[in-house]
Amino acid sequence: MDANHSLFLVHFGQLQDPRINRKKRHSLIDIAGVTVCAVIAGADGWMDVERFGRSKEIWLRTFLELPNGIPSHDTFGRFFALLNPVAFQQCFIDWVRAVHQTVEGVVAVDGKTARRSHDHAKGKKAIHVVSAWATANGVALGQTKVDDKSNEITAIPELLRLLDINGCLVTIDAMGCQREIAQSILDAGADYLLAVKDNQQTLCEDVEQEFNEAMADDFAHMECQHYETLEKGHGRIEKRQYWYTNDIEGLGTAQRWPGLAGMAMCRATRTVKGETSVENRYFITSGVHRDVIKIAAAIRAHWQVENSLHWVLDVAFNEDQCRIRTGYAAENLATIRRLALNVLKTNTTKKGGVKAKRLQAAWDNDYLREILLAM
Repeated sequence: MDANHSLFLVHFGQLQDPRINRKKRHSLIDIAGVTVCAVIAGADGWMDVERFGRSKEIWLRTFLELPNGIPSHDTFGRFFALLNPVAFQQCFIDWVRAVHQTVEGVVAVDGKTARRSHDHAKGKKAIHVVSAWATANGVALGQTKVDDKSNEITAIPELLRLLDINGCLVTIDAMGCQREIAQSILDAGADYLLAVKDNQQTLCEDVEQEFNEAMADDFAHMECQHYETLEKGHGRIEKRQYWYTNDIEGLGTAQRWPGLAGMAMCRATRTVKGETSVENRYFITSGVHRDVIKIAAAIRAHWQVENSLHWVLDVAFNEDQCRIRTGYAAENLATIRRLALNVLKTNTTKKGGVKAKRLQAAWDNDYLREILLAM
């Protein structure tokens, strides 16, 4: 890999080494480089990283210096336990911005807990990370750890301030339906589409009442767009109906929400083994959308953050079972996993899912080099 052309080296090479008072036998970029290669190729812990490094040392020396060989697993662990996770995360965000210069469409924001990262003996909770997923690009844009004494409500605005989401539509589930979060999305030059539930009881009751009254008179007094889809498969029939309107004059809480311009309702009617269930979901948005189909697509696209990011992190990267927990190591390794996921998902040379591509990267040096060059 040509170091002069690697965006990874350009951005991550700016990190400040956390080992201030230690004799450094291994450079920061060597430690980071081996780790990233190892995680792409299937490593899920520091022992795995060391084993990968030793088995690939000759190949790794074609683009890393490694004057003292491959670091021990303890060295990898100590380094990432000390590394400033905020600075590391900023490097990740800058790198994503450089590789994927334009982010458009829906940006889904949601949180995930790395369940085994707790340490009950030391009173340390499992880390909870809020991530932003660009659904059109199919990449993680960034993430931030939720403070142990806080929740996603405070973490989401911190993450949004770091991202370049101008012109995007940001979707968040009911936890993120907060006026401060809505304002932070607008401040970033984006629009919001927020799920509304009982945590905003007055708003939820108002939106529900508006749609109930409109349906009672067949929308005679509300200008509203309608769209529906029907899906069949695996013994299941699901009809989704969407209603979207910019007619919010009757919404008593509208003035409390910055930029509020419309509201939507999704009714999902599911029939499984002859039994039918109906669920209504409600949303508010800041955008004056002219096409209910786009609203419907954004509502569905939000679940990509679960299916394409969180599920893949658990299945392909074994994140929930990882017991790394010392210092900042769990948070920094979460960033590396998302970096690896991005490059594996966007690579189209090999067929198969992320887990299969990790195996192929471990077996095939040329394929791993190809992935690194795209970084």
